[in-house]
Amino acid sequence: MNKAEILIIDDEPQIRKLLQINLESNDYKVVQASTGKEGLMLSASHPPDLILLDIGLPDKSGHEILQELREWYNRPIIILSVQDNETDIVSALDNGATDYLTKPFRTGELLARIRSAVKRSQNTENSPVISCGNIEIDLVARIVKRSNEAIKLTSTEYNLLALFAKNEGKVLTHQYLLKEIWGYSYQTETQYLRVFVGTLRKKIEENPNNPQHIITESGVGYRFQ
Repeated sequence: MNKAEILIIDDEPQIRKLLQINLESNDYKVVQASTGKEGLMLSASHPPDLILLDIGLPDKSGHEILQELREWYNRPIIILSVQDNETDIVSALDNGATDYLTKPFRTGELLARIRSAVKRSQNTENSPVISCGNIEIDLVARIVKRSNEAIKLTSTEYNLLALFAKNEGKVLTHQYLLKEIWGYSYQTETQYLRVFVGTLRKKIEENPNNPQHIITESGVGYRFQ
């Protein structure tokens, strides 16, 4: 079995070295770039399975690099940045980032995010049934089960849950969810989304007050796991 290859685009040698040690010890192949231009060249000549991209690069903003990559690169991109403001995070996610971690980050958490993203990317079988823990979603029959018991959902609740499940492990911003489910005119109606997430949690979660599937990413959106 081939190792997944990860490209690190970061201008800090210490960070690159730390990431390389941890990734290689977990059986990943590692390629490094210290500038945005070098990262673009490496990713184009030999596309990696996943990219770790720093926002604060010396030659180009990581946001610009992200947008350029997303013109052709469809594999996971995880943003690493010292910037932790909501505007930066939402902008990166809306521009196609798979995930976002702020520095300093916990190595264990980063590895978990990488495993989830790579697994999802490498799963090329478009199964009509998605299983997430005790939740099973049949995308053809539009049937949802919890612990093998059918759950009655409204059309909107089902569409929202299916969108979550298809993007398992990925942070979906409020704007993205509102646009995909209700359309462009609803992109600022975050309270509207909050209500539907609340009703959906009551139907699929064992404890809606301590959700295990639909996780809130404060100020940004939601992650389904």
